[in-house]
Amino acid sequence: MLTLNTENLSTQEIQQYLQYAIAPRPICLASTIDLEGNINLSPFSFFNLFSMNPPICIFSPSRRVRDNTTKHTLENIKLVPECVINIVNYDMVQQVSLASCDYPKGTNEFIKSGFTQLASELVGPPRVAESPIQLECIVQEVISLGEKAGAGNLVLAEIKRIHIQDDVLDSNGNIDQVKLDLVARLGGDWYARITADNLFKVEKPNSKLGIGFDHLPKEILENNVLTSNEKAQLANVSLLPDLNMTTQAKAFSLETLKAIKNALDNNDTQLAWHIIQTSI
Repeated sequence: MLTLNTENLSTQEIQQYLQYAIAPRPICLASTIDLEGNINLSPFSFFNLFSMNPPICIFSPSRRVRDNTTKHTLENIKLVPECVINIVNYDMVQQVSLASCDYPKGTNEFIKSGFTQLASELVGPPRVAESPIQLECIVQEVISLGEKAGAGNLVLAEIKRIHIQDDVLDSNGNIDQVKLDLVARLGGDWYARITADNLFKVEKPNSKLGIGFDHLPKEILENNVLTSNEKAQLANVSLLPDLNMTTQAKAFSLETLKAIKNALDNNDTQLAWHIIQTSI
């Protein structure tokens, strides 16, 4: 295993390792304005949701690694503490990449990247009309993490209004994860696309505690065909089914194990346990 001490690495080397390792990262396409009303649009992948009450997003316009300069987004927010966080999907990712260019101050990246400005209702910066979800935000605080090249600046943005395009909603008015077609940032030039083919569900533990690995029957726990992930699914039930297992319990056949694995792959833990019960 490669083990690295960050104090022995350059900022560029740390960036290379961590941006590949800590991924995928959602992308925030932030629009801001300066005191003269000049508009800036720039993407950030150091971004996520951090609170529900109040609803807070955080993104970080870091100091540039190459020359330690700050980004226009950060400069604007310090003067006009407002922004719009525009969520990025696949249909707009190439335009978002274009907006990331370091254009001179005063350049409107909406024009450069071909995006359509849409007036906001509560804040000064405009929304990106092409974005499936647009969040109008008031900046509560900017926290500097240092003055050296690569240091982050945490922008705490409170979401005041949410705009959602109709075509990403389901029949109940909720966001359809498949329709959203999100993209995420990886290391280097790599991105990920969140499509139906790579989406999967993991059942959340409910208010009743899962039994845990320590309560799985020996025949399940010591089985080498079932993976640790699959055993965790079986251990996430709140009550262990009545299995009547004994020290003489027979080993599961390969056919039975395949059926158990198939049920777990389809997130049907109840069926998996039923197969186990009927196969003892």
